[in-house]
Order: sequence, then structure tokens, then C-alpha cells
Amino acid sequence: MDLDVFVSAHRAEWDRLDTLLRRQRRLTGTEADELVALYQRAATHLSLLQSSAPDPQLTGQLSQLVARARSAVTGTRRASWRDVTRFLLHGFPAAVYRSRHWWVPTALLSTVVAALMGWWIGTHPEVQAAIAAPSELRQLTRPGGEYETYYSSHPAAAFAAQVWTNNAQAAGMCLVLGVFLGLPVLWILFENMLNLAVGIGLMSSAGRLDTFLGLVLPHGLLELTAVFVAGGTGLRLGWTLIDPGPRSRRTALAEEGRAAVGMAIGLALVLFVSGAIEGFVTPSGLPTWARIGIGVVAEVAFLTYVHVLGGRAARAGDTGDVEAAERSAAVPTAA
Repeated sequence: MDLDVFVSAHRAEWDRLDTLLRRQRRLTGTEADELVALYQRAATHLSLLQSSAPDPQLTGQLSQLVARARSAVTGTRRASWRDVTRFLLHGFPAAVYRSRHWWVPTALLSTVVAALMGWWIGTHPEVQAAIAAPSELRQLTRPGGEYETYYSSHPAAAFAAQVWTNNAQAAGMCLVLGVFLGLPVLWILFENMLNLAVGIGLMSSAGRLDTFLGLVLPHGLLELTAVFVAGGTGLRLGWTLIDPGPRSRRTALAEEGRAAVGMAIGLALVLFVSGAIEGFVTPSGLPTWARIGIGVVAEVAFLTYVHVLGGRAARAGDTGDVEAAERSAAVPTAA
């Protein structure tokens, strides 16, 4: 493509579109039709420039023009309760369901890694000695020690808020940092599994693994599932950079990235529930079976929600991305 010839041929149309967009008065019917037609042509021109003759300055100027025109054509729309309902019943569960081939293996592999590291720590005194001094280990694992008092060391509401913030941050980092080929996501998952493994190993070596699991399982089932979903989705986002499939790399990354942002919001709600369980149920005086039962019910409810609502929405074509009317215009330029 000869860029100078292309610009000369279409500059008048772009200027006319800009003039219509700057009109302060209400457009006539004929002008409105003209604006729509010019917007569609400008969107096509932008797509051609991006694929055939990328020029950063020209592409940027035309992108702004197309964005302004699109806003004028489609109008601005405020978020409503309909959007919230759609997100909770369709978008979020569909996105989680579509990512199941990534986060389910991530969950299984991470659990196995945590169990193996926990066994290694619990059966090797020299490893335990490298973690902390014997007196400190006894302080951690004894009845009424730090592992037990951790969950009741702060007021329940404040503790739940702190836990929720920390976990939501970890999940958000997994989703956002997945764009770096997923490598930071692997490190975040490893750190989480290492922390879990240290608790398993130290408490099992003290003969108090049942106590530890009774404290972790009520909130940990849902909490770790949310982290695994975030981790698996982050890895999927990283893989999209390597293999975007039939879509262009830019389109694939934009679509998966928007879905990941939506998942970050949804997982924050899931982690709010797990944080509430950790703050109010885990340190409560309920018997162990009751506390674990609450955690199991929360976990089963989430998995059912994803499988039933998410599966139905995904089969209907929902990907967790924003609605088609809110996406950037994309015009195919080659078969």
C-alpha cells in the first residue's frame, strides 16, 4: 500500500467525519446517515492501515476519530442492574467454565505439589530446622500456638477484610501478569503452595495435622479454588500470546484480556465469601465437622454455579467478554 496515495484518497472523508462530530447542533437525518456511513468507512480504513501499512502517528489519529464516531453512533450507555445480572448469571460463570481446561489441571497439579512438599518437610527434620529454630517451631505447632491463634488474633470483621484484600490482590496479579507468558503466575502459585506445604509439614510432624486441616479446609477450599481459577486463566492468557488460534494476536489478547478483567471482579466476590468464612467461621466455637461442612457447601455451591449456569451460558455462545455492541469495530481484511 502506498500510504501517501491512501491518505490523499480518503483524507476528505476523514475531515468530513470530524466536521460532523464537532457539530454543536443536532444533526439532520441526512447528516446522521452520512455520519454512520463515514464511520463505517473510517473503521475499514483503520483496519487496513493496521494490517498493511502501520504508521503509529496516522493510526493513532484515525483510532481517535473512529472512537469518537463510534461513541456518537452508538451513544453512551450507563451500567444498570441488567448488566450486573447478566454478569453474575452469564458472563462470569461462562468465563470460568470456558477456562476449566486450564484451572482444573492447575488445581490438581498444585495440590499434588503442596502435598509432596508438605510430606518432604514433615519427614525431614533438617528441612524443618532450616525453616525456624526448634523453640519457634514448638511455638507454632503446640496446642494454642500461633497456627491456631492466627485466625482469632484480630476482630473477625477486620480479619475477614484483610484476608479478602490479600487474596483478591493475589488473584488479580495472576490474571494481570498472565500476559507475561504466564511465568509470574507460576511463581505466585508456587508461593501459595509452599506456604500451605510448610503448615502441613510442620503440623504433621507435631502430630496435629487434623487440627491444621480443620482450620484450613473451611475457608481454604473456596479460597484456593478462586486462586486456581485465577492462575489457570492467567496461564491461558499467556498462552494466547503464543498461540492466538484463528484470531489475530491483538484481537485474541483483547478478547481474553477483557474476559480476565471480568473474572477478576467475579473472583473478588468469591473471595469475599471465603474471607467471611475465614473471619467468622474458622475461629468460631463450632465443632470441626460443622466448620468443614460449611466450607464444603460453599465449594460445592460455587462449582455447581459454574457447571450449570456457566456451562449453559458457554454453550449459548457467551465467552465472558463484553457484549458485541461494546467491542471495538473489527473489519476483516483478508480471507
